Amino acid sequence: DKSGVDLSNVKMSMNPFCEIAVEEAVRLKESKAADEVVAVSIGPKQCGETLRTALAMGCDRAVHVSTDLRTDYMQLQPLATARLFEKVVESEQPDLVLMGKQGIDSDAGQTGPMLAALLGWPQATFAAKVDAAGSGDGGLVVERETDSGTETVTIPKLPAVVTCDLRLNEPRYATLPNIMKAKKKKVDVMDAADMGVDLTAKNEVLEVYEPPPRKEGIIVESVDELVDKLKTEAGVLQ
Repeated sequence: DKSGVDLSNVKMSMNPFCEIAVEEAVRLKESKAADEVVAVSIGPKQCGETLRTALAMGCDRAVHVSTDLRTDYMQLQPLATARLFEKVVESEQPDLVLMGKQGIDSDAGQTGPMLAALLGWPQATFAAKVDAAGSGDGGLVVERETDSGTETVTIPKLPAVVTCDLRLNEPRYATLPNIMKAKKKKVDVMDAADMGVDLTAKNEVLEVYEPPPRKEGIIVESVDELVDKLKTEAGVLQ
């Protein structure tokens, strides 16, 4: 009916950028820069499996904010998601929030910056490198991706929000012993409907459709023929 992607019988997995965030958090703990890593996910009961993956990667415990609303922008949108995370942050009182730079379903890239704004915390987005010792005063030095390369920003003092980009690290595979240990780790469940957050979508998606099929390509015999077709048929050269 073009109202959205049919999620029936679809197996869910952790968002790749969030997986990078989990890996970076675990590495910070392994380097003694962090004492505890808490994984947080918002969504239906299937999120429990995703959180177990994070626990198997090395997180100490998890928080599942339970809701049956779709989290791919169709129903639960970035502002409401950020407000739910804000409630969890107020409860957990972390020094650092690491998040994926964007979800690969909606590609909005808004939740991290919105969370930082709601909390009044400094932020570093699209992180390609995070140095917890570089600032020398309990802050962070973050190398972040830009359209023209990278830039380095310093967060002089925590708490802060950092969103993680593709080049930050390569997430580890959970080993079988750690998968077994993860089954015994604590997962707290919070009901999104009871957290005092307006979950109403602010934008309405009217239609979801596939792009038109591309025309079949052709193979040319020479550079001259290619240039001729670009001039006479495609009209991209003069």
